[in-house]
Amino acid sequence: MAGMLDRREFTLGTAALLTNLACGSGRVLQAEDVSAVETKQLILLGINALARSPEMNYFSDGHRGAAMISAHLMCENNHFEPAARQRILDLFQLNWGSSKLCQGYPEGDPVPDASDQVGTALAEGSGVLRQVGHDAIFAMHAIKAFRLMPETATAERVAGVCQLIKSFTPWRDVPPEESISPPPFTDQVAASRFILKEASEAIDRFIGFGQGFSGHMLTFGQSLVELAAMGDEEWAESCRVAFCKYVTVTRMGPQPDDRKISEHGFSKLRPDEVEYWQKRGEKTLGIGHVFKYPYAYYDLLSRANSPEIQAEFESKAWRLF
Repeated sequence: MAGMLDRREFTLGTAALLTNLACGSGRVLQAEDVSAVETKQLILLGINALARSPEMNYFSDGHRGAAMISAHLMCENNHFEPAARQRILDLFQLNWGSSKLCQGYPEGDPVPDASDQVGTALAEGSGVLRQVGHDAIFAMHAIKAFRLMPETATAERVAGVCQLIKSFTPWRDVPPEESISPPPFTDQVAASRFILKEASEAIDRFIGFGQGFSGHMLTFGQSLVELAAMGDEEWAESCRVAFCKYVTVTRMGPQPDDRKISEHGFSKLRPDEVEYWQKRGEKTLGIGHVFKYPYAYYDLLSRANSPEIQAEFESKAWRLF
C-alpha cells in the first residue's frame, strides 16, 4: 500500500506505473498499485481511449474509455475499499490496459478551450437522439477528464474526442411525448429523482430484454446532471429534447425488433462491495457497462437523497448489476 512507502519511493513508483500502463507494457499490477486510482491513472488511460476510439471502433472502444473514467470516479466518490480498487485495476490490466487503445499520446501544450470544443461538438447535435445518448455520455466523461487532468487536453486528444462526439448517428429519433418534462438539470435533487424513477420503471418494462434501456437511462440522465453541476448548464440543456425522446422510447416498452437477452442471476452483492468485484470473472467487462452503470447509479443516489427511491431501486438492482 502507498502508506507503507516513503514519499520518494511512492512518487517514483507511481510515475513508473503511469508510464508502463499508458504505453501498454503489460506489466503485472502489484499490491501497492491500488494507489494508482488516487493518481488518476485510469483517467489517463480512459481519455487516451476516448480520443483514439474513432480510429478503431468509435462505439465499443469509446465505451471502454468512458468505463475507465467512470471506474476512477466511482472508486473515489464512494470511497471504495483498497481490495475493490485493486481488483478493478487488475481487471483493466487483464482486459484493456496493455492494448493499443490505451497507448499514450505525444506530449504537447494543453489546449485552453478543450472543454469548450467538446461542449460545442455536443451542442451541434442539439435535439437529435443519437445512439442512446452516447454523444452526451462520452462528452461529459471527456470534459471531466480534461478538467481533472488538464495536462491531457492536448490538441490531438481534443480533436479525437470531438470526432468521437460527432460520430454518433440518429437512433429511434421519435418525437418526444409532450407530457414528459424533466426538471432543470441544475436542480440536482429533482432531476436525479426523475432519472432514477424512470430507470426503475424501465427495469420492470424490459425484463427479458437486458439492461440496456434502464442502464442508459441512468448514464444518459446522469451525464446531463453532472454537466450542469460542473457549470455547463447550456450544454446539458442542449440535450433536453434528445433526453425527452429517450424517455419516450423507454416508456413505450419493448418493440418487435428488440433483442431478447438472458436475465442476470439473482444476487445480493452490489458494486460498492469488495466481494462483487472479487467474484467477477477475468473476462467479464464487455464494453464497460459494468463500471458506467454503477457509477451513474451511485452518483444519482447521492444527489437525489431519497431513501424511498433507493429502497425501490435496490429491490430490483440485481437485474441491472
